[in-house]
Order: sequence, then C-alpha cells, then structure tokens
Amino acid sequence: MSGFELDVDAVRWRAGLSAVAAATPGLVPVIKGNGYGFGRDLLAREATALGAGTIAVGTYAEVPGALESFGGDVMVLTPWRPFFSDVVLDDRVIHTLGRVDDIAALAASAPTARITLEGETSMARHGLDRHELAAAVAALGDLTLEGFAIHLPLGSSGGKGGNYTEAENWAAALDTSQVETTTLYVSHLTPSELAALGARRPHLDLRPRIGTSLWLGDLGALSVRATVLDSHLVARGEHIGYRQRPMPRDGTLLVIAGGTSHGIGLEAPKAVSGVVGRGKSLAKGSLEAAGLSLSPFTIAGQQRWFAEPPHMQASMIFLPGRAEAPAVGDTVDVAVRFTTATFDAINLR
Repeated sequence: MSGFELDVDAVRWRAGLSAVAAATPGLVPVIKGNGYGFGRDLLAREATALGAGTIAVGTYAEVPGALESFGGDVMVLTPWRPFFSDVVLDDRVIHTLGRVDDIAALAASAPTARITLEGETSMARHGLDRHELAAAVAALGDLTLEGFAIHLPLGSSGGKGGNYTEAENWAAALDTSQVETTTLYVSHLTPSELAALGARRPHLDLRPRIGTSLWLGDLGALSVRATVLDSHLVARGEHIGYRQRPMPRDGTLLVIAGGTSHGIGLEAPKAVSGVVGRGKSLAKGSLEAAGLSLSPFTIAGQQRWFAEPPHMQASMIFLPGRAEAPAVGDTVDVAVRFTTATFDAINLR
C-alpha cells in the first residue's frame, strides 16, 4: 500500500483499448503530459501491444523517453520553433511545422527531417492559413513531408456542421493545393465524422490522433483509492492545520494520502453560461472564499469537505460526528482529473 493509488481492471481496460484500435484504422495514440495518469512509458508499451506504428507526444522534452520505450515513429504535436533548445533530430521523429518561416529554417538546418504541415483550424492555436499553403510548399526544400495535420476543437462546437464541416473544408483545400500528400492527421473527430470524411474523400489516408477517448474511454475500469493515515476527534471551535481554522462542529478530522503533488485540489477552469450557472459558480466561490471547499474524497457514501486546503502529499478532511469514520489504514474512493493526477502506485490487476 503506497497511499494514493490507481487500480486498473487490466482485462477490461485493454479490451476497451483494443476495441477503439479495431474501430479506428490508422490510429495514432497520443501519449503526452502525465500520460493521462498512467505515465507515458506504460502507455507506450500499450501502444506497442495495439500494433501502433506511430505515437504522438506533446513536446520535444517527451521525445527521448518515447524513443526509448516505443519502437515506431514519434510525432511531436507542438510545432517546431528555431529557438527550441531541446529539439531531437532522429530518423524516427516527425516534426510539426505551422509557419512558413519555420519551414524554411528547418529545411536549412536539418534538410532531411521528416515533417507534417499543420493547418490553422478554428482552434486558432497553431498552423498555416489556407492562403499560405503555396508558400509553405515552396519553402519545403528537401524536407520529407509525411502528411498534413489539423487539430480541431473538442466536440462539435465549430459552428454549423461542427468539426466534420471544418475537416471537410480542410480536406478540400488540401486536394486543391500543391501540398503533395494524401495523408491527413486529424484530432477530435468522432467515429461517425471519421467515417463520413473517409466516405467523402476515399483517396485520403486518415490518421486519427486519439488520447483521452482511447486511454480514458472506459472509466469504469479505473478506480482511485487513498489510504487514511490518521484520525482525530475534534470539537466545535477547535483550531487545526497549518492555517488553524476552527472546526464548524464536533466530528472527526481525517488525514488522507493525496495532496497537491498528486493533483488533488487542481481543477480545470469551467465555461459557465446562463444566469443559473453563473449563480451557482458565485455561490460556490463564496463558499470557497470562506474556507469551505468540497474535496474529491468520498467517505460513508458522501463527498466530504476539506478541513483546509490540501497539503503537498496529504489532505485533511472533516467528517461530521454523525458519520461513521473509517479506521486508520482503510482506503476511501477518490474522484480525480486523470490528466492532472499522479499516483504513488498503478496496479494493473
């Protein structure tokens, strides 16, 4: 027992991975950041077992580990920049280019590098404008063009027709351009959108780059548990913790494994719309300003409150006196955001 652990029903989880791979020809598994909670090395081994020939990582800092743990090609999603100091030039690395100046610079410094060109979608993050494609081709020199890539928004929020319409527009632009490739790397298309695009453009070799819906597609195969490290009876008004906050009533103070170093207390910003949503957000903000924040720990069937903000490796949780407290050494369930979580142990069972 290490304290803050991820348990994986390996048979069920791998069955889900295999199902996604079987239903997604040309799959490029995305393995970046914290490895979706599993760690990048473990996912690289799983990608190998799935038969993937290419994986995608987020940054150049992730490339050396990927080359060591995966035998195929490694695509870097962050576009190459001439000022990067950690660029890895290797025959198995595929660089992304999204600016005409960068294409020319890489062609001059590493003329035989393998690259993909990226188009700027409604994400407005990286990429070439449609009107820059001719200039991009002219700047290629001897670079080896492996394909064209588009990174679309999550879901189908890109206006009428959503991501499919935008992907089809880029496919049409690619067909009429001087870019000599029929390989199109896509991100955030649904299976039905991929099928429709493939039927519409059968000459294209579609390469879906998938991360979350591959590795975290079956959350039922995953469970997170944290060990109760200590337990103290507390009285109303008693001061506890680093900040010496008074307890709101009699109860039990639990010290549980899992803190900021594990990702506890980290939360993705939420888009709030509508009067009701804004009202709820303001109410929650007021509670948090008063030191009352719900924790991700579930004890005796309910999500419980932090007694104070989580510490680096443990959290202090207040349990009202009427609730049955777990014993020291017991484990409790935890809801985590896997893309920010770090575990003391990952148990494939």
